Amino acid sequence: MSGRSAPAVAAPPPSDNVVARLFRTLFLQHWEAINAEGAAERAALGGRFDPRPLWVLIVASLVLVFEEYYGDRPTFDVVFPHAPAEWSLLGEFAWWTGSKVVGYLVVPALLLKAMGWRLADVGLRVEGVGKHLWIYVALFAAILPVIVIASYTKPFQHTYPFYKMCSRSWIDFLAWEAMYGLSFLALEFFFRGFLLFVLRRTMGAYAIFVMIVPYCMIHFHKPVQEVTGAIFAGIILGTLAMRTRSIWCGVLIHVSVAWTMDWLALAHTTGFPGSGRFVGG
Repeated sequence: MSGRSAPAVAAPPPSDNVVARLFRTLFLQHWEAINAEGAAERAALGGRFDPRPLWVLIVASLVLVFEEYYGDRPTFDVVFPHAPAEWSLLGEFAWWTGSKVVGYLVVPALLLKAMGWRLADVGLRVEGVGKHLWIYVALFAAILPVIVIASYTKPFQHTYPFYKMCSRSWIDFLAWEAMYGLSFLALEFFFRGFLLFVLRRTMGAYAIFVMIVPYCMIHFHKPVQEVTGAIFAGIILGTLAMRTRSIWCGVLIHVSVAWTMDWLALAHTTGFPGSGRFVGG
């Protein structure tokens, strides 16, 4: 027997080990599972060409062109030059919302139906949503303190709500918040439903990273912090959607955060309808 002992193997630094385990738990194991599901679906296809990604990416590109050039508020004034001045601003936001509902929801839904898909299979199913609500609660609880702190700053108060006549009346308030919430449903369906679920078979988890490129780009007119944050939000929400097979957690997060930001901004500035603090046209 030799007197030499086996060389000691250096353990990885504890911090690196914890980070690696956390990354694997939160993301990597889920991406691997998505890749395995995609591989099984490709095997079942038997090597045949899958045309669905081709159509989905072409249509998605055309939708994004429409949204950029015709889907924003100035187009309303071109189409409806004689709209009553009192309601023209709300009309602009109605156009903005409507363009997102048509481009992000209606057009993809029609294409999916033409390809034989059920909308429940691209994230709109409600079955099993309840067991994932804790994820929504945890994410919202993590974001809420940041929103509350930010709401005391002037840039925040000057930015939100986007519709500046929001506190003029309850009609203005409710119409705007309903449109705002509907726009997020359409957005989540387009990016976390339409794109991800159709690309899943061909790309597996890599579809998430294809999706975050246009998702980041639609934020280009906003502050750089929000644009950068959209990349990481897209990865998190995309992973959640593909693993839970539902977009509803993303919808709830988006709508809850948006409404909370509006309501906090109103509380700090003009108040809610009927408060007597609103001064405007």
